[in-house]
Amino acid sequence: MALKFYKKGQGYYTRMGTSLAGALISALGSYALYNKLDGLRTGGALTANAKAWIQAGIPVIMFGLLGWAIFKLVNNARFADFLIATEGEMKKVSWSTKKEIITSTKVVVITVIILAVLLAMVDFTFANLFEWIGVLEVMA
Repeated sequence: MALKFYKKGQGYYTRMGTSLAGALISALGSYALYNKLDGLRTGGALTANAKAWIQAGIPVIMFGLLGWAIFKLVNNARFADFLIATEGEMKKVSWSTKKEIITSTKVVVITVIILAVLLAMVDFTFANLFEWIGVLEVMA
């Protein structure tokens, strides 16, 4: 049985990105399962050798099943068409230049600093006003 790809060559980057993200999540999940199975106790019917096979085998099987499921998902007609359309739309996006991003970031940082200073001044003013009229007590 050969692997068949739905609309091979289309949506390559979005499919690869989705597959790699799924593989990373699967690998991290399998690693966490491996560590969780380290708590199995040997003794009785479970020997140390059997424990090692169970601890390593179940995560490997789980990783394989998740890999198969991700492959099926990425090659599902509706999902693949969505990824292909997404990649097509991303090519139409007008991305900002590095200079525009740096300028916008500077504007945001300066605006946040100015607003923080203004808010601190208003807070200080109201605190002193309320203390002066006796609404707030002086904290020592």
